[in-house]
Amino acid sequence: MPLQVSDYSWQQTESAVFLSVPLRGVSVRDADVFCAENYLKVNFAPFLFEVFLYAPIDDESSQAKIGNDAIVFTLRKREALMWEALSVSGVDKEMMQKIREQSILKAQERAKEATEAKAATRREDQKYALNVMMKIEDEERKKIEQIKENERIKATRELEAWKKQQRKAEEQKGTQREDKLHQQEKQIEEGKKLKHKSFPRNSTTRNLATKGRNSENIFSEKLKEDSIPAPRSIGSIQVNFTPRVFPTALRESRVAEEEEWLHKQAEARRTMNTDIPELSDLKEEEKNPEWLKDKGNKLFATENYLAAINAYNLAIRLNNKIPLLYLNRAACHLKLKNLHKAIEDSSKALELLTPPVPDNANARMKAYVRRGTAFCQLELYVEGLQDYEAALKIDPSNKIVQNDAEKIRNIIQGTEVKS
Repeated sequence: MPLQVSDYSWQQTESAVFLSVPLRGVSVRDADVFCAENYLKVNFAPFLFEVFLYAPIDDESSQAKIGNDAIVFTLRKREALMWEALSVSGVDKEMMQKIREQSILKAQERAKEATEAKAATRREDQKYALNVMMKIEDEERKKIEQIKENERIKATRELEAWKKQQRKAEEQKGTQREDKLHQQEKQIEEGKKLKHKSFPRNSTTRNLATKGRNSENIFSEKLKEDSIPAPRSIGSIQVNFTPRVFPTALRESRVAEEEEWLHKQAEARRTMNTDIPELSDLKEEEKNPEWLKDKGNKLFATENYLAAINAYNLAIRLNNKIPLLYLNRAACHLKLKNLHKAIEDSSKALELLTPPVPDNANARMKAYVRRGTAFCQLELYVEGLQDYEAALKIDPSNKIVQNDAEKIRNIIQGTEVKS
């Protein structure tokens, strides 16, 4: 039974009431103070002090100071008037209980409104942060696209300049070939004229006189004239050039990352932990992580998720460098609502799926989606949306992931009621 405190002192002005309640050994940690518009209570075991105020006060601006074996209240009046007494007179037990209940209900409603206002403020802050983040990402994407567009324009100009230079070189070669053919024809014509001059038709007497002696020479000259080929006809030669294939720019090449990924995969397959006591009782195929992974996949297909997790656990103990083991175990944990474990396994899979290359793009997208799903089921929607956005960067055309990401945005922005 608490001890009612009746020894107190009070003073007032037109705007405030100053109340001092002596409590031996009172401290901030142990004192329970409740203040409402018409009701004031202090509970400090075994002492109890309560008063039903004469007039309403502003409990939000009122203050209490605890120390020196007393509690001093500064109560702000709602109306500027002098009170006849501190407490209202003629209040029976039923009225006291009613005032207590009304004061508690008002305090609860006010606390509920404060909580809702705080939650609304937090949602607005999250929405603002999300909008800012999306704006920054959009600006970065536009900047990268502009850089790529400038590089493309530059490469196109260089290609056009190279083609123009090649056409000029081809035209110059054609002109040189035509000039050379004309020169050859001219030389042949001049050679024929010289031969006709050296053997005129009106010198038949001289030819007959020397016929017997120089018949061989005349015959040989005739053979020489007949052996000269006719001038070649002028024509055009079609030249087909091999199309030039520009190599991938070094900043966009993924050869180094792909080689690193293949090297890590080969090294992971060679890694094997044989220092497990349970291995002595296993069959030879049960010591193979790939066989255990396939077994876990079959168990997952039959919805035997606990058995699948056991298979993946043993496979990971044998070889903890295979990312698909963690990725598949995360799917099992997601089915069993082990959300924190699903997040942990998805994060470990993403850690092993490096560097990011096209060969592991599908696995990385699944890891982001599974971790994002676990975050959303834990009502961590901002973190979940970030993982879904990362998955969409890998596969922007995935409609299912797009729809799920849009639902998460609606939840964050308060446009969809959570079921």
